[in-house]
This record gives sequence, structure tokens and C-alpha cells, in this order.
Amino acid sequence: MKILAIDTSCDETAAAIVDGRKVLSNVIYSQILIHKKWGGVVPSLAKRAHEERIDLVVNECLKKSKIQDLRSRIDYIAVTAGPGLAVALEVGIKKAKELAEKYNKKLIAVNHLEGHIYSPFVQNSKGNPKREFKFPYLALIVSGGHTELVILKNHLQYEVIGQAIDDASGEALDKAAKMLGLGYPGGPVIERLANSVGNKDFYGFPRPMIKSKDLKFSFSGLKTSFYYYINKLKPEEKVSRVKELVSSFQEAVFDTIVKKTDRAITQTGINRLVVGGGVAANLYLRKKLRKLVKKHKGEVIFPPFQYLTGDNAAMIGVAAFYKAQKKIFADAQTLDRQPRMIL
Repeated sequence: MKILAIDTSCDETAAAIVDGRKVLSNVIYSQILIHKKWGGVVPSLAKRAHEERIDLVVNECLKKSKIQDLRSRIDYIAVTAGPGLAVALEVGIKKAKELAEKYNKKLIAVNHLEGHIYSPFVQNSKGNPKREFKFPYLALIVSGGHTELVILKNHLQYEVIGQAIDDASGEALDKAAKMLGLGYPGGPVIERLANSVGNKDFYGFPRPMIKSKDLKFSFSGLKTSFYYYINKLKPEEKVSRVKELVSSFQEAVFDTIVKKTDRAITQTGINRLVVGGGVAANLYLRKKLRKLVKKHKGEVIFPPFQYLTGDNAAMIGVAAFYKAQKKIFADAQTLDRQPRMIL
């Protein structure tokens, strides 16, 4: 079963062709350089870039897979319906509908968060890594727009047990970097600087909601505390202490994530953890989560390839594969963007 998947949820124009969990081809056009000077994603620029690149990305994807005839070689068209940036989602959905109508293919609408949950199980074209499913899993999604804890009971069966009530973890890291003039995206820069000083906590910034017994996340209080602290510093102090500042901020974010995940494992009794989203690319966070599951005599699975942590269409295609098996298709007439789509 071959699926052409499209993702335009934010600032990457992505297309992939999957055969089950195997990725036959994958193309991602990043808009980071477009948005970098603005310190974040500008919706109007994102939409225009998607519109300019969507045909090129889809055609390149088909070319890489050596599939020339979409009509006979592709079974379904999948697309991210949400959550995400409305004007960006619209571009991908429009293209998916166009292809589905032209080649008489059924459409599969995928929740972007489903993609992140399935990302650790994506395989390369040779079928590696060979990971079998052992339900249930506790899924941790840590990205620019979302921080959630979800029970994956079986294929496509989700129960959200905790989520951010304000800023997501990735968003908090980006904003901290922006406050210090470190550019966009902030996560990778913070990771490098924090690593250079040993990933230590020098300032003890707050861990919002860490003592609450629920599994909700909150990072706005931490962000505000950080803002007021650095505003008290002289310009030269911000520069001289930048490594210690970002290391302490990152430690506060990750400490919150790990402690809430620890609580989730204890409350659910599920010690098999899958992690997806852009923040999951951080090697220090991976180290902390490995240590956590070891304490619980469990296991943790991360996306096997770097590109799978960010926005991509490969993970959307794999999630779509399980929807196709259950014959969960979308109506092309009513399919529309859902910017605040939930699991």
C-alpha cells in the first residue's frame, strides 16, 4: 500500500511516499531562512512560500521514489488537516484535494500530533529499524506548538492525559532565545550553549505546576520569570552570562517535562515511552528520559532519523497507513483545515 503524504502545518513544505512504515522518498523544503530575521513564523510569508514550493516538493518526491505514474502506483493521498497554522494547512489540503480528484484517489486526513506519535516507528526504505508494536505506550509530544502526554492504547486509539495550558516547551525555548537575541529557532542554539557549560542549573528558575498532582504543563510563568531576571542585568552581563542563563532555562524546562512524565508513568503503570516532536532532537533531554525509564525498568523509543523530529510528511504517511487499514477516509467535499485540531 503506497501513500503520498503532504504536510504544510507550519514552516516546512513536505511530501513523502510511504509503503506501510517504509519511507520510499521524502522531501522537505524548510522556510527557516525566510522567518529567521523576523524571530518567528510570519503567517503571510509562510503561506506564500508553501504555494511557491508545493508543486516542486511533490514532484521531487515522486521523482525520488521513481514513481512516474501517480494514477497506477499510488493508492491513497494523505494530508495534515491540523493542528497548525491555518493559512499554511490550507495550501497542503488544497493540493491533496487537487491530486485526489485528478487521479481518482481517496483522501486520508491526519492529525499532525498523530504523526509525532508514530514518528518513532517510521522505517527507511529497507524496513529498518525493525521495531514491533507492544501496546500500550505512553507518548510524550514535545514540539514548538505542543507538550502533551498521551496513552496510545492501540493503533489510532489515544487518550490525552496531560497537556500544556499555555506555552509549549519548544515555544518557551524559542522565546527565551529571542529575549537574548540568539535568533530563530532557539532550541538548537540553546542546546549547544548549555552543553558547553555542562547542562547545569546556575540560577534555579521556577518549575511551574511541578507540585500539582495532575499532568498539566505550564511554561509561561517560567518565561516571565526569565524575562524579568534578564531585564535586571546590564547588557554586558547578558552577553557574559548567556551560556549559564540558557543552560538554567533549559534545565527548568526539561526538569518539568521529566518530572511530569515520571508522574505519568507512575499513575498509568505504563513504562514504554515513545517521544516525538522537535524538542525530542535534544540529546540532553534524551539522556534524561533514558535515565527516567531505566528507573522504571522500561524502555523509550525516539524517532530513528533526525528529520523525523521536525515537521515532515513521512510520519503523516505512516499514520495514514493505519487509517487506510481501518478504511478511515476523508470526504473531499467537507475536508477543511482545523488549526486547533485535537487528538
